[in-house]
Amino acid sequence: MKNYIFLVCLLFLMAGCKKELVFENQSFDKKTSLPCQENCPQITLEIPVAKGIQIVADSINNTIFSVVKNIVYFGEKPYTVTDYDGLTSSFIHSYEKMKKDFPEDSFGWEAKINGSIKYQSEMILNIEINYYSFTGGAHGYQGLKSLLFDPNTGKSISNNLIFKEPLAFKAFAEKKFRAKYNIPENQNINATGMQFEDDTFQIAQNIFYTDKGLLLLYNPYEAASYADGPLELFFPYNEVNTYLLLK
Repeated sequence: MKNYIFLVCLLFLMAGCKKELVFENQSFDKKTSLPCQENCPQITLEIPVAKGIQIVADSINNTIFSVVKNIVYFGEKPYTVTDYDGLTSSFIHSYEKMKKDFPEDSFGWEAKINGSIKYQSEMILNIEINYYSFTGGAHGYQGLKSLLFDPNTGKSISNNLIFKEPLAFKAFAEKKFRAKYNIPENQNINATGMQFEDDTFQIAQNIFYTDKGLLLLYNPYEAASYADGPLELFFPYNEVNTYLLLK
């Protein structure tokens, strides 16, 4: 009897000590030290940082940082930094160097990134990266990125791996896309002004899981012009469950 009670207590203790994957929002903010009156250059990052199970958390955090680093930079390639503080400092340093080299020019640099948990289940973790960056030019660089992970391993999941038959879903999605954006079935996918590469419909690079269904999001230039803005194609789960491998 004593041994039984001991085992029961041990199981409760082990259950209480079991770590779970959790997220903590962390903020990183930096402004220029140079004098300015309005539109002072600034970078603000809001990042969900994974914790709890180290090997899983490290994999997720490294991927998120890599994505953010490839958004926030000035020049031909991303900054060679290893953390968010270094990233914000490098961005502001690039501005200040540009301002010193061209003191008469007006610069209104800005970068904003907000990461959030879009969807989480036993099979899928979906993190959204909402980004905007402006370092001069006609308009800024903005959009949404969808990052899909296996919550048990922290490894990234490519879009093809969430479908049982990717080609079958692609054909299904194209029919829905043509219907929503009034593109005749017997005409080229770009016949009405779309800008798909090689005149061929493609599944959106960013696929979001929501509580009600699957959202395919095309950022500006991915399927249409900047002026057209982002394009969306939403599927209730009851329409796509037969195609989904992971949910």
